[in-house]
Amino acid sequence: MPKGFFTQGVAILLSRSVSIRSIEAALNERFSTDHIKENAEQWVFSGPSLLIRHRPEVDGVITVDIVDRRWPDDMGDPAVDATLFGAWTMGFFGPYTYPGNLERSAQQAWGYPEGRQAVEEHTAFIRIRSTYTYGAANDETPVLPADYDAFAELMEVTAIAQALLRLPEALCYFNPNGECLASGARIQELFERFEQSQLPPLELWSNVRLFNLPQEENWLLIDTVGMLQLDADDHEAVFDRRSHDPNEVANFLRNVSDYVYKNGPVIQDGDTINGPGSIDWQAFSLEEGLGNPPRSVLRWFPLDGNELPSGLNPNN
Repeated sequence: MPKGFFTQGVAILLSRSVSIRSIEAALNERFSTDHIKENAEQWVFSGPSLLIRHRPEVDGVITVDIVDRRWPDDMGDPAVDATLFGAWTMGFFGPYTYPGNLERSAQQAWGYPEGRQAVEEHTAFIRIRSTYTYGAANDETPVLPADYDAFAELMEVTAIAQALLRLPEALCYFNPNGECLASGARIQELFERFEQSQLPPLELWSNVRLFNLPQEENWLLIDTVGMLQLDADDHEAVFDRRSHDPNEVANFLRNVSDYVYKNGPVIQDGDTINGPGSIDWQAFSLEEGLGNPPRSVLRWFPLDGNELPSGLNPNN
């Protein structure tokens, strides 16, 4: 599902619903809001909402709306709830959102385990979505401006989320595309790190997940999810847990994610990088990874002499 009407999308999980006027008050200290709508007919497309101008020279806006119900993690069914299903397929819950994003975010909340309780307790959510086609006069309006900057856009959307986390009803930040949860304090910490070291706050946009591989008892999969928000591929690594520390592999994937984001798709099939265990790890580009959501990935495996389980070696 490519970027369409909405180019980024994050959410705030709430203990209970709030008014759009409360949202306006929480934002107005840092952002200029307008075009407030206190009522909405179909929540799947928009609840009560407001706009924040983002790059007005290219008609960029960020919409903020409140939905008085739990996050619809199944994203509907064409036979049972065609309206919800249609809204999901058109990207109204954010680009690259996929059924089960919230459930997997809670299961893989390594960096913010408190988020698991927030997922259980939430009864409403705020959507924060960026677009360049709001109120477009015709179908020829470009979805993305020629000088589109995904990083700057994500920083702005996340800053808005940070401001809304000050609401008493706010439980946590949720990035469905990157399947990650965070607190306001965590956002502030990673923003400050970026200011000091220019290290992008990828942890707010992309989770690193751990799975057991059913093919072999001792083999693990660690992957990233969410890098498509930055127009870069995700990564996955398959390895024998008896030979490599999963924490070191997770750090390796963070580092190569940052490298590929900054340098573009420079890693070719068969290229190697020195990685965990002080050995070379080899990469192959695949159209689809091993885990949901469906997406292209760079698969890494260690050249440590261990034979990969059947079906996992791209060389075969």
